[in-house]
Amino acid sequence: MRRSDHEMDVVSLGEALVDFLPNRRGQRVREVTCWTPCLGGAPANVAVGLSRLGAKSGLVGVTGEDEFGHFLKDGLRKEGVDVRHLRQTGEGKTGLGFVSLTAQGERSFTFYRTRAAETFLDGRDTGGAKKLLRSSRVVHVGTNSLIHAPARTAVSDAVRRAFEAGQLTSTDPNLRLHLWKDPSVLRRLLGVLFKRCAVVKLSEEEIEFVTGTSDVASALSWLEQRGVLVGIVTRGAKGASLRFRGETRHVPARRVKVIDTTGAGDGFTAGFLYGLTRLYATRAELEAADLDALEGHARFGCLVGSHVVTKLGAVAGLPRRGQL
Repeated sequence: MRRSDHEMDVVSLGEALVDFLPNRRGQRVREVTCWTPCLGGAPANVAVGLSRLGAKSGLVGVTGEDEFGHFLKDGLRKEGVDVRHLRQTGEGKTGLGFVSLTAQGERSFTFYRTRAAETFLDGRDTGGAKKLLRSSRVVHVGTNSLIHAPARTAVSDAVRRAFEAGQLTSTDPNLRLHLWKDPSVLRRLLGVLFKRCAVVKLSEEEIEFVTGTSDVASALSWLEQRGVLVGIVTRGAKGASLRFRGETRHVPARRVKVIDTTGAGDGFTAGFLYGLTRLYATRAELEAADLDALEGHARFGCLVGSHVVTKLGAVAGLPRRGQL
């Protein structure tokens, strides 16, 4: 498929949630008196980040047939995200997350995701979006909506089809282990996804669960041994490390005043994937990439992430291309 044949740059598969942000930092959830609803959910955040940078992005997933579901679909559409395949269902309610922030901007979450609509993603959604997914340079997936077997099967099959078609595939698991009754199911799912993902982004806090080691270099090597072309570990204020063709590079983070760390990793992913889609349209093209160019994309990802942490929430700080 030629570059001009691609309708989309990145289509994300996974959850959209409503994040409720407190009016000020340093309060526990029980102490907050004023909340602001915002777009949330890692795949949705990535889709918004890409759209603001000027990429064509879409989201395939499920929300509730409720006011919060309408809030998400309308908000994503206004951001320029293709939501033709963001289905609304009466089977479950739109997931909600209440974010509590320390004075330093570190966050903790209180989730309302029991029987959440996002988990009813299934083959109807990936099948209905097959043409859109096939027309995308990158198919990017999260894992938090995959706690039910039909969703796992649908997303695994979508990634397999993209991989077999030579498309670029990407995942940021964005682990929320409390959602899984048996985390070993998640670990097995990641094993399946990684074999077919060109790009895998983990945070430093996630690597021990995923790879069995807390050492960044060893974790990146572990990913490479499983067929990942570009493995990335984001490290907060320490920047990010990436590995490609047996070589590891580190890029620094920009020093900024941190208001809220929510969504920084999603901002990095959006920036990195944006860079990839400017240069590469297939897995084969990425395999032949220049390491210096990939390091540049990682630097750009860190730049986008550094903007995110200067505002409350995962979306407010996502920059537009003109700001960079």
